[in-house]
Amino acid sequence: MSGRLLLLIESNTTGTGRLFARRAAQHGVEPVLLCADPGRYPYAAEDGLRTVAVDTADEAALWTAVSELVGEAPVAGVLTSSEYYVPTAAAVAARLGLPGPEAEAVRACRDKAEQRRVLAGAGVGVPGFAVVDEVAGAVVAAAEFGLPVVVKPVQGSGSLGVRLCADAAEVAEHARTLLAATVNERGVAAPRRILVEEYLSGPEFSVEVFGTQAVVTVAKHVGPLPVFVEVGHDVPASLPAESERALRETAVRAVEALGLGWGAAHVELRLESTGAKVIEVNPRLAGGMIPELVRRACGIDLVLAQVLSALGEIPELERGVYARASIRFLTAERDGILTHAGALDETVARARAVPNVVDAVVYRVPGEPVGPAEDFRGRIGHTIAVADHPAPAAEAADRGAALLAEAVSYTHLTATEALA
Repeated sequence: MSGRLLLLIESNTTGTGRLFARRAAQHGVEPVLLCADPGRYPYAAEDGLRTVAVDTADEAALWTAVSELVGEAPVAGVLTSSEYYVPTAAAVAARLGLPGPEAEAVRACRDKAEQRRVLAGAGVGVPGFAVVDEVAGAVVAAAEFGLPVVVKPVQGSGSLGVRLCADAAEVAEHARTLLAATVNERGVAAPRRILVEEYLSGPEFSVEVFGTQAVVTVAKHVGPLPVFVEVGHDVPASLPAESERALRETAVRAVEALGLGWGAAHVELRLESTGAKVIEVNPRLAGGMIPELVRRACGIDLVLAQVLSALGEIPELERGVYARASIRFLTAERDGILTHAGALDETVARARAVPNVVDAVVYRVPGEPVGPAEDFRGRIGHTIAVADHPAPAAEAADRGAALLAEAVSYTHLTATEALA
């Protein structure tokens, strides 16, 4: 190690959080995870990652912890892999005079209502939307747009709280649920405002932007409505040149309109007959293992690029590999239970043995109850496949996921247990 530190303020619980720390260590910089509860991140203990327990929602306490680390060794950068803490990490980086996004820009971007206003004002295509703070207002807005509509919180991640509502009763019920929430799943105060949006039914994509460069376009697979759980991705998306250009140009315009342009941004869009429409801009790296797909398909390591940018270095974003990568997530059809350890290991091994499959994993422990996914937390596992062409990559990922599905039993729960 060089004696320099990279401060990581909180993390996502899977995927890139662990990778951020590993890339920093591989680059000769010591990663230090500052978090309220180290137990939330099992990978930290597994990897021997140094942690500092601090209330990251308390600005004074966090700065005290940062100052102590500054007194110990040079702090070379500040990052986070959690969307909830991007503004916090940006503010700390700015206070230390280190590279990072504009704190106010990412703070405004995280408020989806403000983000919608800015994008619409800049002429970037977005769905029709209304910001409401009461149930009656949600019902009125839904009637104006025409049902069905999407009702969702103004802050959130991973499709949490996002639902397609088919009629006024569903709009009222979901709006009431969202408006009653005082904190989100991280315990952070939730704004008492929600969004009611026009439902766009075109195919969904994301564009991974770095700085103001569109790096790659990703095809998304979304599970059964009324929720919007992402159940798969294909990298790069197979698209006509005109559609590809429309998605990339719209994504970059959105990033620039929001005052972003440092590091990674994950821009989600739908391709409608009227053009590309932005669903949302996330001022962070993509989740859902997309950075790993990009690395395998394109030879571009977005995690390393983000780490290097935080350290003040210029990352390499030129494509060096020309393959196709697909991921499929395992979700439960209904309430069930994971099989016992021996059978689970055998199932995973069979999935990994599928030609072109390069990774297969189940996130849960044997015997754990599972149920239909309402958001990203309902995913049970995944398979990743890589091939020279789109079809074999997608087919292998599908086949691997189908084999993983054999690990879920729907016969071991009684009706009483399923309702418990």
